[in-house]
Amino acid sequence: MRKHVVGSIVGVASVLVLGFAMLPLRSHISVSTAALVLVIPVVIGSVIGGFRAGVPSVLAGFLVYDYAFIPPYKSLDVGTPQNWTALAVYAIVMLLVARVVASLDSSRVETLRRGAAARHLSELSENLVGDRPVDDLLTTIVSAVHDVFDIPGVSLLVLEDGNLKVVASAGESLNVEELERLSPNSGLPISVGTATESSGKLRTIALSASGRAVGILALRGLPTTENDRAVLTTFANDAALALERAQLREQALRSKLLEEVDRFRQSLMGAVSHDLRTPLATIKVASSTLSNRAGHLSNEQSAELYGLIEVETDRLTRLVANLLDITRIEAGVFTVHRTPTSVQELVREAMSAMEPTLSSHRVDTIIPAGLPPVNVDPLLIGQVLINLLDNANRHSPVDGVITIEASRTNAHVELSVADEGPGIASDQREAIFERFAQLDKGGRAGLGLTIAKTFVEAHDETIWYQDAPSHGARFVFTLPLVDEETTIR
Repeated sequence: MRKHVVGSIVGVASVLVLGFAMLPLRSHISVSTAALVLVIPVVIGSVIGGFRAGVPSVLAGFLVYDYAFIPPYKSLDVGTPQNWTALAVYAIVMLLVARVVASLDSSRVETLRRGAAARHLSELSENLVGDRPVDDLLTTIVSAVHDVFDIPGVSLLVLEDGNLKVVASAGESLNVEELERLSPNSGLPISVGTATESSGKLRTIALSASGRAVGILALRGLPTTENDRAVLTTFANDAALALERAQLREQALRSKLLEEVDRFRQSLMGAVSHDLRTPLATIKVASSTLSNRAGHLSNEQSAELYGLIEVETDRLTRLVANLLDITRIEAGVFTVHRTPTSVQELVREAMSAMEPTLSSHRVDTIIPAGLPPVNVDPLLIGQVLINLLDNANRHSPVDGVITIEASRTNAHVELSVADEGPGIASDQREAIFERFAQLDKGGRAGLGLTIAKTFVEAHDETIWYQDAPSHGARFVFTLPLVDEETTIR
């Protein structure tokens, strides 16, 4: 309605402007020329407001044409029959022009609307094979219906806990009364489907796929043409399929996540129970022996049992520390605080922490005296060394030798821990750094190597396995030198 009014006003105003503009030239232009010029306002009015706006433009042009350009001037008297013919032809032609222009403009608008609808249908169809999140898809559906079909308000509702909940909207939102009316338990009638146009009234279209409802579109009115209503129905069907697919995909992702969490929990419990069993059993036996047979034990025997308890308690402490480190890694909250640190100091502190545990093994250190400091987080790299020493201690034979060696290579220091244990098969050397990896040759990679790899890589360095020069395993990792490191984190 507003377009018709605007078109009428612009058309009539254009007639008056052109009429006044031609008055000074009236003696130099013919009656037919004036009629042709007055076609312009009719075209303008019809383009803006359609045929209903073109009619007032034709009427205004008729009056101006008769009053100012057909003798006698300044009078609505026509005079000769020839002038009557000119006026009649002008009125008929202008009405035909208004009708043709309005039809062409309507066809253009309709073509644009259908093109936009086709584009949105194509985009929605692409979502059937895409991986867009459900929230994005919901917004796309309501925005498309609102923009393409020029509907004042569009809302999409889904059923949650027996109640309809608005999950996306475009344009005018639903008020409380309308939401109550849409409730399954309201008992109030509501218009359903797109069979007939209902301007401004609340209508609903069910989105169903595979025989089940996935949502409801609530619309303030419907498109005015039957063709648009048919396109809207197709649009709703495609939207239902796309929405169902997105929902099923998210359900599958949640199921997969739950499976991963359960697998992680089971693996963690397996690793913890495996690592806890031996130290707890040793502590239990030693403490029971000290409690029940203290009077029959020599000082040397008692000291040995107390030593066992201390060693196994330290092992449990390291296990708990590893579990806490895994928690920090999973939460993404551990940070690297670099500081210039002596390699000799790193090795000394790690050996001091492991001293009771390493009592049955000889530890050889090969560290050049002039080795420059490294730019690392001493707590993290200290934990790497402790984990590697603990790994070597558990896999080395009694009285075996553990070797810690350091050397400079360009801008890095290579630090290694070697043992005289059974080593690791070539096809399992990558798996040993994976969390909870189970190895064929007795034992579990556990948490220690995983944490060592994580902490080394947090320094942008690398760690790897290689066979020891003699029989056994050797773990090597690199550390950055201070004079080559420009970024302190």
